[in-house]
Parts: sequence; C-alpha cells; structure tokens
Amino acid sequence: MLRSARLSVLIHLTLMFFVFDTVHANAQTPKLPLAYSYKPGIDINDYWLSEKLDGVRAYWNGKQLISKQGNVYFAPDWFISNFPAQPLDGELWIARHSFERVLSIVSDNTPGDDWRDVRYMVFDMVVPDVPFTDRIAKLQILFKDTQSPYLRLVEQTRIPNHEALMKKLTEITNAGGEGLMLHKGDSYYLAGRSNDLLKVKSYQDDEARVIGHLPGKGKYTGMLGSLLVETRDKKRFRIGTGFTDQQRLRPPPIGTIVTYKYYGKTANGLPRFASYMRTRPQ
Repeated sequence: MLRSARLSVLIHLTLMFFVFDTVHANAQTPKLPLAYSYKPGIDINDYWLSEKLDGVRAYWNGKQLISKQGNVYFAPDWFISNFPAQPLDGELWIARHSFERVLSIVSDNTPGDDWRDVRYMVFDMVVPDVPFTDRIAKLQILFKDTQSPYLRLVEQTRIPNHEALMKKLTEITNAGGEGLMLHKGDSYYLAGRSNDLLKVKSYQDDEARVIGHLPGKGKYTGMLGSLLVETRDKKRFRIGTGFTDQQRLRPPPIGTIVTYKYYGKTANGLPRFASYMRTRPQ
C-alpha cells in the first residue's frame, strides 16, 4: 500500500512537470547573459558586486515574465500591473533559503495570493550597446518612478580587491546567502556565458540531467537513495545527498535538469562530494 501511494505521488509529480512544460511554453526563449565561476586574478575594480539571490531567473519582456527556457510565468495581473514597458532581467525571490517555495508559487498556472510574498528583484535592463555601469544609472532613474510594490532593484556596489571580496563572501554565506555576483562595468547585454558575469561561491556548482532513480536502503527504504545523472559532456555519476525526506519521496523526474554543488573534481573529471541543490525551472 505504501509503495503504491508513493508510486502515485511520483506519477503525479511527473505529470505536473509535463503540464508546466506544455502549458507554459508559449513565449520566445530570451537570450540571457550567463555566468562563469570567479577565479582569482581578474581586476576586481572592473566589476560591480551584488548578492547572488537564491530565486528563479525571470526575464520581463514588457508584458510577461518568462523563464530561461522561454516558458511564461503566469503572474497575477495585479502583480505586474505597474511594471514598466522596458525589458528587465532579474529573479523572482522571497527570501534566503526559499527557493522551493518560490518555484512552487511561480510554476502554478493558476496564480494565487501567495504571489504577494514574491518580489521581482531586478539586476539588469535590456538595452543594446550600453555598458553595465550606465545601465545601472538608467535603472536607478527608472525605479525612482516605479509604483509597483513588487519591484525591487538589486543593490550594486564596488569592491576593491580579492581579500575584500572573500570577506564579503564569508559575511553573506554566514548570513544564509548563496554567494555573490560580479558584473563587468563596461560589458554590454549579450547572450551566453562569459567572464563579463561571474558567480562567487565557497563551492562550485553545475547542472546535470536526471537519467535514473536509485532506491534507498535502511531508513530510506522505499524512497529515493540517489539520482543517477549525466552531464553535458556525458559523464555519469550519483547524487545521494542534499535531499529532504519530502524530496526523496518526490524526486526530480527523469529528464529534468538539476543543479548540484561540489568541491573540485577527481582525476577522471567527476565532481567530488556532489550534493543536490535544486531542480531547474522549466
């Protein structure tokens, strides 16, 4: 009976992801800047610093909020009613350690009052041939006139050197933050991964596709033991830590993309101490 109930839960979750994928996929996929990981040696004086928010990336095209994959987030009309026509880039966010709740709220195609806890945290605006430093100035002017209680501008500051950066990273992580972002001041808004945008963390992270569910043992009997995943370069390994009991009962469906953290790689190129962080929004 218990196994049957758990199987029903897994089927329901798989269908939920399928419905989200098909119902929401009706917008053009946005061309977003993506980040590399920070490595010491760059001239930090060229960059602006902000906190890396543990939220859901969302592109505002002037009419709708859209995921990285081009799926529409069905935000209530009252949530976006005073958003500007200017395209923006940011995160749907509630607070630190609230990713799962944010994802649950914004993935619902019948939005409710839970959206009142969400804020659209804007860290960039989409304008061609304008350096990031000047885009910050434009954003500050734009936000002076905003009437929306659901829009927030992410604070951007300067940092003098690597030592100050590491001190700030420790401060943020000790307070429960995920890490920091560095955005090059003279960079344009261009799609793709580059050193114009860098994430700064006390660990590394990456994404992989779920290709199997491996059963648990002992206290995890009848639940997920570990995920079998495959990276973009076809390397396979298991992720067995980082899950709550609820996530072990309802693991990420096969085919979905998960984010994991790790601490360096083995001689074979496999991540050390890989631990589950989250499932990527569709």
